[in-house]
Amino acid sequence: MLRLVISRLASLAVTLLFVSLAIFLILEVLPGDPAAIMLGTSAREDTLAALRQELGLDRPALVRYVDWIGGLLQGDLGTSITYKMPVSTLVAERMSVTLPLSFLAILISTALALPLGVAAAARRDGPVDRAVLIFSQMGVAVPNFWIGLLFILFFSTRLGWFPAGGFPGWDAGIGPALQALLLPALALALPQAAVLTRVTRSATLEVIGADFVRTARAKGVNRRATLRRHVVPNALIPVTTILGLQLSFFFGGAILVENVFNLPGLGRLAYQALNQRDLVVIKDVVLIFSGFVIVVNFLVDIGYTILDPRLRSRA
Repeated sequence: MLRLVISRLASLAVTLLFVSLAIFLILEVLPGDPAAIMLGTSAREDTLAALRQELGLDRPALVRYVDWIGGLLQGDLGTSITYKMPVSTLVAERMSVTLPLSFLAILISTALALPLGVAAAARRDGPVDRAVLIFSQMGVAVPNFWIGLLFILFFSTRLGWFPAGGFPGWDAGIGPALQALLLPALALALPQAAVLTRVTRSATLEVIGADFVRTARAKGVNRRATLRRHVVPNALIPVTTILGLQLSFFFGGAILVENVFNLPGLGRLAYQALNQRDLVVIKDVVLIFSGFVIVVNFLVDIGYTILDPRLRSRA
């Protein structure tokens, strides 16, 4: 097991290195002047030259890349051209919204999908199964930002139960903060819950038809105990893989949802930086998103090994 973890960590480090190199090449090395992109083609030459010097664009590309990676390792993400403050400060402030939003969406999605998927499989072709299939089809068909708009119209504008947007900050208290995050989290969670429900149902049906389940039933184990002891633990193995992939969608999908609900999160920061052509912020935020995806895949790989005894024996 230790050898597997070390191998996966080495692969993770190499992947992060290649991703950072690709981001750097696309934003700073490929044809096009980053300074002209940030200031516009109508900017004066002396202004462009001053920005190139401020960003270090007059230095060799290899030196700039090494300095960027060295700064990242020390927690220095550079200084935003637009906000005139360290990017690390901006990211830390926005993470206090994006991370709770993503984790709340994960909890909602998992809490909905696992019971619904198992219940649908346990009562195949019954009313519960049909209702779950309708829910999953609707959830897959409707994008999260459209769900968010519908939530604002109904729960905020018409009923007035939740704020239509904005974030009061954690200083205002956990209650108001969670109230502001609940509708965005639901909008983010429902489409992924629909996908996870279908996967859970399929995985549960496959395990229900296995020989060891029929053997347990033949020995007199009741249906509920069979589901709890034998079916669900084995069905969780493929479900864990999909859930791990969905974590990346939760984090990335926050870009759209945060803009719909006007939340000051990392996704909105990326959107604003793109509009303002702040390549310093874009470069760091894209690497953070990419790094999150890579780390999540690493954790899912390790979790898959823990859940599946066959993989543990090989490790």
